Amino acid sequence: MTNPLSSFAHRTARWCALHPWRAILGWVAFVAFAIGLATMIPTQETTDADYRMGESGRADAMVAGAGFNDPDTEQVLITANSGDLDTQAAKQAADAVVAGMKPLGGVDKVAEPQVSPDGTAYLVQIQLARDQDDVSSLQDVTAAVQADHPELRVRESGDVSLDDAINQRVSDDLSSAETLSLPVTLILMLLAFGALIAAGIPVLLAGTSVAATVGVLAPVSHLIHADSTVTSMIVLIGMAVGVDYSLFYLKREREERAKGHSTRDAVEIAAQTSGHSILVSGAAVICAMAGLFVIGDSTFNSLAVGSIIVVAVAVLGSITVLPALLAKLGRWVDRPRVPLLHRVLRRTRRGAISGRVLGPVVKHPLVALAMATVVVVLLAIPALGMKTHSGNLETLPSSIPEAKTAQELSKAFPSEGTTADLVVKADPSQQATVAAALAEVENQAEASPLFQPSGKQVEVSPDGTVSVLTLAMPFDESDNRVDTAIEKIRTTLAPEALDGASGSKVEYAVGGDAAESYDFVQREQSRLPFVIGFVLLLTLLIMGVTFRSAPIALISAGLNLASVGVAFGLMTLVFQHGWFESALDFSSPGFIIDWLPLFVLVVLVGLSMDYHVFVLSRIREHVQRGLPTRLAVRQGVADTAGVVTSAAAVMVSVFSIFATLSMLEMKMMGVALSGAILLDATLIRLVMLPAILCLLGDRAWWPMRRPQPLGRRVVEDEPEYELV
Repeated sequence: MTNPLSSFAHRTARWCALHPWRAILGWVAFVAFAIGLATMIPTQETTDADYRMGESGRADAMVAGAGFNDPDTEQVLITANSGDLDTQAAKQAADAVVAGMKPLGGVDKVAEPQVSPDGTAYLVQIQLARDQDDVSSLQDVTAAVQADHPELRVRESGDVSLDDAINQRVSDDLSSAETLSLPVTLILMLLAFGALIAAGIPVLLAGTSVAATVGVLAPVSHLIHADSTVTSMIVLIGMAVGVDYSLFYLKREREERAKGHSTRDAVEIAAQTSGHSILVSGAAVICAMAGLFVIGDSTFNSLAVGSIIVVAVAVLGSITVLPALLAKLGRWVDRPRVPLLHRVLRRTRRGAISGRVLGPVVKHPLVALAMATVVVVLLAIPALGMKTHSGNLETLPSSIPEAKTAQELSKAFPSEGTTADLVVKADPSQQATVAAALAEVENQAEASPLFQPSGKQVEVSPDGTVSVLTLAMPFDESDNRVDTAIEKIRTTLAPEALDGASGSKVEYAVGGDAAESYDFVQREQSRLPFVIGFVLLLTLLIMGVTFRSAPIALISAGLNLASVGVAFGLMTLVFQHGWFESALDFSSPGFIIDWLPLFVLVVLVGLSMDYHVFVLSRIREHVQRGLPTRLAVRQGVADTAGVVTSAAAVMVSVFSIFATLSMLEMKMMGVALSGAILLDATLIRLVMLPAILCLLGDRAWWPMRRPQPLGRRVVEDEPEYELV
């Protein structure tokens, strides 16, 4: 029975090959229209309300609805340049900062200088006017005071300056990655094809898919708000799958032309084989990315929407404009050739390198599988001790001056460091009762080693309905004792003081940055098993339906789990335990940034399914032609080894560039994905998959009915191998 996906890909490619100009112009019109959407419809970005979750979300909503005047602030930290602080000089510098800041436009209020509890620092806080987002004039004053007091260190950080510095560093990092990844991708494509046009087509398809997706996302963002990171996600996923799909199609079309088929026939054969694989792998990537919706977080929702759209657009381009281009170009796709490189590629026998690995694997599959499994398990075991936490001051590069200042400021002034906010909402007539209860909470908290005096008074909203008590903790935000302190407030201190309040009902919640991080980690950990189950179940269904084989579906899910385990293990070893700190130029925070494991899970499962489907499809082709399973495995893997190697090389190279960037999130993502994909494309797909299939033999295709074997007759135009 004809496979519906294969038939659809074949019919679409046939029409595009017969009407190439219509298909090409249609694609150009689609991309232009999508880009036009972005210029006509503004993208709706996420707001603070989108990120609320759990108890901390309720606390934030209560504060936001109470009319608190909560403008941005800047802080100027004054410390000794070396040795002990000269308090007289520091006081003069602080007074100079106050005098210089007060007359500035955009400044509402400048607080009097305060001394740190240990007397080693002075702090000046500046309250900005609402919607003030330019602090360059404040930074000029800070620089002038620093110049007048060289014996001191006068530095500024704050809501605006720190955000600006982080955004600039992220922008610089991504710009650097994009600048490096494009030539690297082109070079790898040249090495794969030996011709400029063939090398440029995958990059062109991927680039136009990304551009179209950014445009389509603009109207979609009014339904699901776009997170600031979604564009980077679109570029990352779009370039990876766009290049992969073009590689699969283009390699097969060139292979069929080399066998003597006409260009049109070669395009149709590629559509029936590689086109079918593209549709299946695209569906697998989309299903994996859909797993992000399970978390229910606005960032993950946005990333899921962006990645699903870009994969769908890349699949559309691969089965429409790509066949049209190949049909129109014909043999010109192999021009202009890179002389020496093209000759080397022509003389390299297909499967020559992979055959050296496959020989022992096919001959001794049980030994090969056991050895590979040991390596995978050893790399995955560290993941059992993985600790996650949200990104904070500790995870910011110390090379950002504002981040370094903020880190030192939080240590010198505990009230500016790790804190939790107990937010209470009650009738204004209950204000005295609430104040007494909050005083009791504060006294009980400060008697515990989990807390210390914050130096802040209880804030009350203008209408008297909401009160906020700030409690300080003498720990870094990633310390486990912070979670214990938050639990103590929520389960003991607040209920004991507030549940017995007389009169109308009192509503309360614990919020703040530390509580938000705690709630996010709790949400992610509670739903991560559902995400894994969702992704694996859909993988099982897609692979089972595509290959009509229960063992193949189970093997695919198991190998995906192995790849994910390796990625998690690498992240834990490198970033939690500090392996290769000096080589990668970072300081270990002792944890993994909370959103990365889930992100890596879905991206890795999605991308690794690309070449997994491609390899299995070629093996099944040989099985259906009558080859014994062992020979079909060896020949199928050898046929696809070049394409898989090229596709994996692109992804590993691009992700390795991310590992060299300064932002720790980028490093973690780059190391995890590049390492796991490298191992996935070699040890897992080149050793474990063939070994398992050889051990199962014909049972691997159950319950698919296997055609009668053709004996020792080898399929025409295929390289001949001896059956080992």
